[in-house]
Amino acid sequence: MPATAHFYQDPPHIVRGSMQYVFDQHDKRYVDFYAGVSVMNCGHSNPELIAKTTKQLEDLQHTSTIYLTQPIVDLAEKLADVLPGNLNRTFFCVTGSEANEGAMALARLHTQKRGFIALKGGLHGRTHLTMSVTGIPMWRLDDQLVEDDIYFIDRPHHPETEAKEAMETSLQQLKVILEARGEHIAALILEPIQGNGGIIMYPKDYLIQVKQLLSKHNILLIVDEVQTGYGRTGKMFAVEHYQVIPDILVSAKALGNGIPISTFSTNDTIAASFNKPSASTFGANPVAATTALHVLDYLNSHQLVKRAETLGDYLKEKLVSLHSKLIKEIRGIGLMIGVEIQSPSSKLTGAELTDQIIEDMKNKGFLIGKNGLERNVLAFQPPLVIEKQDIDQMLEALTNTLAKSETLYCD
Repeated sequence: MPATAHFYQDPPHIVRGSMQYVFDQHDKRYVDFYAGVSVMNCGHSNPELIAKTTKQLEDLQHTSTIYLTQPIVDLAEKLADVLPGNLNRTFFCVTGSEANEGAMALARLHTQKRGFIALKGGLHGRTHLTMSVTGIPMWRLDDQLVEDDIYFIDRPHHPETEAKEAMETSLQQLKVILEARGEHIAALILEPIQGNGGIIMYPKDYLIQVKQLLSKHNILLIVDEVQTGYGRTGKMFAVEHYQVIPDILVSAKALGNGIPISTFSTNDTIAASFNKPSASTFGANPVAATTALHVLDYLNSHQLVKRAETLGDYLKEKLVSLHSKLIKEIRGIGLMIGVEIQSPSSKLTGAELTDQIIEDMKNKGFLIGKNGLERNVLAFQPPLVIEKQDIDQMLEALTNTLAKSETLYCD
């Protein structure tokens, strides 16, 4: 359908992958710095994981959640160990959209309220309700979305404003909504780091203050870790950077390392409200659950969370040292780094320049993502198994690409 598009004018035809690399039909190798949009944390076609997944395929492929299997029980118990704080009850789904929809339904059931607050710049899915709380115009898709009792506040980040002032603006908007409509609002949903919104982090104590305000009105905090979870940011979950325990945490993407699986998790008290019949046909089927179990084992045994922290610090430091006129801002943490591109010329926009940069980098053998409200942010979110040597080679190529663009477009 016309909605389907590729990043590149000349997109490579990817035919196989191996850890941090993918290969096209001509066997050209690309270093993947986007990991299938933060999915392949443990690498493409990781042989250790593939062996476990294949064995499960041979034993039992599918039953649905209406039947009991050992992998789903083991995975639920394992997640109870790694999730923050007292989050120990999990419902399994297939996609991030489905899990966010389920989390929002749980919030309504528990609070007996229907409204939601979301941040501008957030992305939460492609279902009707999750699009309704998505704060990026291009991903809202439908002009007939839910409007009643859906409220947006500014994210605590503004290019022309100091971080503290942007945070106070966001918190003040939240206070106004809570005072006027708090008795009708079930939850506030946000990403701990906005991914598609341009890799936006918040001031350190923002979520602490948000949680305190919500608690006064019996409103839940849903943290959408679909893109940030499972080691991406140098913590198992990005919300841990803010020292806050959410009421509901949503995850997907990297948990299955390419095998579709998603979750929403909560504590015993809130979980007790999710007591009406519900099932997900493919949610954590034996293959997905087994794969996810071994993803968690692999993250631990290969210290990938610490690796993301260390290599992320290195990557960010090297990006800062580029001092390119085309770079407006560098932000993010761990192996989730965004580089906002600005055009120094009226000849093209920042988004057009970003497209040229990723096209040139692709030709040089490096796949870099892009995001941001203006689609002008280079997204560096590689598999966590990436090597320092890969980062150095990419940086050398990026230096040359930026220098070429500066020559062409700087007045």
